[in-house]
Amino acid sequence: MHQSVPIPMGASFWRKLLAFSGPGYLVAVGYMDPGNWATDLAGGARFYYTLLSVILLSNMMAMVLQPLAARLGIGAGRDLAQACRDSYSRGVSFALWLLCEIAIAACDLAEVIGSAIALKLLFGIPVVWGVCITALDVLMVLYLQNRGFRFIEALVISMIAVIAACFAAEIWWSQPDWRRVAAGFLPSGEIIRNPDMLYIAIGILGATVMPHNLYLHSSVVQTRKYMDTVPSKKEALRFATVDSTVALSLALFINAAILIVSAATFHNTGYQNVADIEDAYRLLSPVLGITSAGIVFAIALLASGQNSTLTGTLAGQIVMEGFLNIRLRPWLRRLITRLIAIIPAVIVAGLYGERGTGKLLILSQVILSLQLSFAVVPLVQFTGQRAKMGELVAPVWLRLCASIIAVAIIGFNAFLLWTILAGGES
Repeated sequence: MHQSVPIPMGASFWRKLLAFSGPGYLVAVGYMDPGNWATDLAGGARFYYTLLSVILLSNMMAMVLQPLAARLGIGAGRDLAQACRDSYSRGVSFALWLLCEIAIAACDLAEVIGSAIALKLLFGIPVVWGVCITALDVLMVLYLQNRGFRFIEALVISMIAVIAACFAAEIWWSQPDWRRVAAGFLPSGEIIRNPDMLYIAIGILGATVMPHNLYLHSSVVQTRKYMDTVPSKKEALRFATVDSTVALSLALFINAAILIVSAATFHNTGYQNVADIEDAYRLLSPVLGITSAGIVFAIALLASGQNSTLTGTLAGQIVMEGFLNIRLRPWLRRLITRLIAIIPAVIVAGLYGERGTGKLLILSQVILSLQLSFAVVPLVQFTGQRAKMGELVAPVWLRLCASIIAVAIIGFNAFLLWTILAGGES
């Protein structure tokens, strides 16, 4: 798909923006996948609107890191996985690849469980069977890749629009306290002091700023056929930044909407322990008094899970090909990744019942957060090297912001590990 999307020469700003739009939405899908639902639902039901500040902070981090990934792809002509293979020893590259595969498997686990739960809610299919059915989406992904990259982007954007419309309706029905909502976007020290709240907060961070999205973005921006000149690359970077910022703003709305609906519906009605997606589905309609509220919720969940499978496939191929320089057929690569996610999901659903899947969703997002620094640190390093980036080397202020984010992520994760080992979260 490299440089397969033509850019009209001499066209207006809006036509060029339309031509460059797409990669940002593929990346934004990872910021609203079923893993986000589990952490946002738990955060809203248990802690009201307090964790909205974490969602906002996570998206602000993403709005710095994702354009940085696009800068690497456009400026160096290499995705993050290829850049790691070029710069590090074989042993280091292999270790980074392994860590990234663990992150992708954790993300895929969330998609598998989310899609399976949606199938159960809408069609009554047991979760264990739904988990197995999701393995068949390899055929859909293979078909879409044969149709062309713009077709994939159009489908992804359409499903994002469905999710956004569903949650706009849910917010309207839940009638949140907008004064409390606004206050929730302000940081609170309680998040650090409360180990349970911190655990959910780190899960939100892991569900929002996903490590494999940095690999994905640095590659898919290269699908645009811009010229190999500095002015053309700078223009491509500007449009890629606008594309990702707009897409991530939409992801911010959806993430915040999930938490707001959960807080408004469950926190003050005696359902503060709602964390499972299925519980939220069953309670939405009776609590809100809207018959269709649960169905709309499940439709959005299914669209979210299926959307995530597309970007998960692309990220998996990019990571494996970039780090190991080997190519597998898309269906085989997806099947391998799916099996890695399906096995633990089937075991949990079989041994502990469907309620065990909620905790597994949140744990998968915490794993993503723990892997994040291993993608952010190389990204900051590479985009600051003039020898690799040329005229598109990241300015000092941007490298400083990204470095602060990297240190903050490492610090949050270290504190979380210390809290878990000390027995703060069972």
